[in-house]
Amino acid sequence: MTSYILKRLLLMIPTLFGVLLLTFAMVQFVPGGPVEQMVAQLQGRDSGGESAAATGAGYRGRQGVDAKRIEEIKVLYGFDKPVHERFWQMLGQFARFDLGKSFYQNKDVWQLVKEKLPVSISLGLWTFFISYLIAVPLGVAKAVRAGSRFDFITSLLVLVGYAIPGFVLGVALLVVFGGQLQWFPLRGLTSPNWETLSWGAKITDYLWHITLPIIAMVLGSFAVTAVLTKNSFLEEIRKQYVLTARAKGLSEKQVLYKHVFRNALIPIITGFPAAFVGAFFTGSLLIETLFSLDGLGLLSYESVIRRDYPVVLGTLYLFTLIGLVTKLISDLCYVLVDPRVKFD
Repeated sequence: MTSYILKRLLLMIPTLFGVLLLTFAMVQFVPGGPVEQMVAQLQGRDSGGESAAATGAGYRGRQGVDAKRIEEIKVLYGFDKPVHERFWQMLGQFARFDLGKSFYQNKDVWQLVKEKLPVSISLGLWTFFISYLIAVPLGVAKAVRAGSRFDFITSLLVLVGYAIPGFVLGVALLVVFGGQLQWFPLRGLTSPNWETLSWGAKITDYLWHITLPIIAMVLGSFAVTAVLTKNSFLEEIRKQYVLTARAKGLSEKQVLYKHVFRNALIPIITGFPAAFVGAFFTGSLLIETLFSLDGLGLLSYESVIRRDYPVVLGTLYLFTLIGLVTKLISDLCYVLVDPRVKFD
């Protein structure tokens, strides 16, 4: 296993290099970069409109701005250096876990990530735990009662919930429970006076704000896990060792939870690390925008729109590294759950 882990760790280096190289190369050809946007602002134009025309050799949008000023702007953003030199400089920074500094927010990328992380942690943790706490017991119950009315009704409800996009459900929840009934707040993770509240009031206020976003994210997220749990249990229940255990006189509860449970949960448990980390960084952009939650999803989106390249590349590097490590942990979980697995 040691050689396998070392091999996987070494493979992360070219993978990271390839991801960063492709992204960096694409960034160079995207119109409306920071230099063009600054030139457009100096000319009194909208940086999001005509800045797209200010691309290409010589910057066609530079008319009316002194050439010396253009060079100063390039130096400010580091575009006075050749492309390959900027790329290797970026790799050197990332190797030291220095993600750079935002062009527009005058903050380090690490600081921005730390500021936005509480929102993503709130959404991710609640979504992950609630989804699995619902999905696994539901999948077991569906497997035990396969073909029954309960199985049919729950399958129908799960599929309906999976088919409804999270942001559509979020809009409906906001209109009904936030607008018409006014049971829940429309925006934010906490109230403006949250700091002045007692601990009990803070917890209540936080749960009050997070309820609608979590419902919107959870409804469709546990469908795949529930179906996977059901199919895994059905496959194990039909195996010979289950018939043998029943023939020995073991109760159905003993057969199910002592013999079937561990084997059936192998594909689910091994997916825990990826699902746990993925809950923080994926699928929350629309929910964050809808409920005015300033998290990592919104940060990444806004940095792409504003061409804030240090934030784009820094967060991409961080998320890719976390994803690769998580994938390795997922593979190692197979051995922890089933010692019979051999990597060779």
